Amino acid sequence: MINPKLPLIDLHRHLDGNVRLETIIDLAKQHNINIPALDVETLRPHVQIKDPAEGVMEFIAKFRWMTEILTDVDACYRVAYENVEDAFNEGLDYVELRFSPKFMADTHKLDIEGVVEAVINGVRMGSRDFGIYVNVIGIISRTYGAEAAWDELNALLCYADSLVAIDLAGDEANQPGGLFVEHFRRVRDKGLLVTVHAGESDGPNSIWQAIDELGAIRIGHAVKAIESPDLMDYMQIHGISIESNLTSNVQTKTVRDYASHPIAMFLEKGIMTNLNTDDPGISGINLRYEYEIAAPLAGLSAEMIEQTQRNALEMAFLGNDVKQHLKQVAEQQVSSVE
Repeated sequence: MINPKLPLIDLHRHLDGNVRLETIIDLAKQHNINIPALDVETLRPHVQIKDPAEGVMEFIAKFRWMTEILTDVDACYRVAYENVEDAFNEGLDYVELRFSPKFMADTHKLDIEGVVEAVINGVRMGSRDFGIYVNVIGIISRTYGAEAAWDELNALLCYADSLVAIDLAGDEANQPGGLFVEHFRRVRDKGLLVTVHAGESDGPNSIWQAIDELGAIRIGHAVKAIESPDLMDYMQIHGISIESNLTSNVQTKTVRDYASHPIAMFLEKGIMTNLNTDDPGISGINLRYEYEIAAPLAGLSAEMIEQTQRNALEMAFLGNDVKQHLKQVAEQQVSSVE
């Protein structure tokens, strides 16, 4: 289902939701942390989703053991570096890794700015060592409220030159985007792009707000956009794109099942939409699973699946020169095999 002549790209991947089980065990042993199991298969059900969760926040609870082992900035560096290695081993050509430094820092009360620095350095070294294009998106976690968000944003903006965008994620239902308007005004003043989790736990108004007041040009999930034809029209006309996460949406019960997902309708409408993994360490999937298993179950034709792959390159927070280079490299690799 994947077109080898096009780059393989993941634009919505939380690096703090993609910690290796082996790393959890190793760091737990190093720092004498009690975790439910010290072998991979016994630990797996404590970290990965088996049955759909009762909503987004129950899904987020699965992060517990991933953040429990982040005892210092060295652990944060390691997780970031291994995320790049994992993307390389999956055969990805480009990935945008996002993270909430406060979420990563909170369990062991780490310095938030120190976490940002460690993650950026880990990604940079991973990108150098594995030769894969990677960009970093900083997350403001709305779960902690608007006041705490300033601390997180200030830490991220200390390294603004190493970020491409800022995201708003977390408890959408109880911490509406209207609380973060001033935060994102500052983000835009810094010249950073904006992508926002919206329309996952709340309805179309959350998406409208993310676009109109926060300046989002990409929306993470956006499942509830289907409830507003006017919103769908607006997104198509103004090029507001959707970072779709099929398996994640099933596992959080944002949709009932793959067949109920509106992604096919987004594509039919002409809304720029792509496929992503969200939190692959929790979902127990990789990007190929989304293309080869999840997308057909969601009713996507082969042509639609290829279109999502094309869309990913178009949607990427990259300059046109890099986009063209990625496309040329993919084409050359296929030609060399043929």
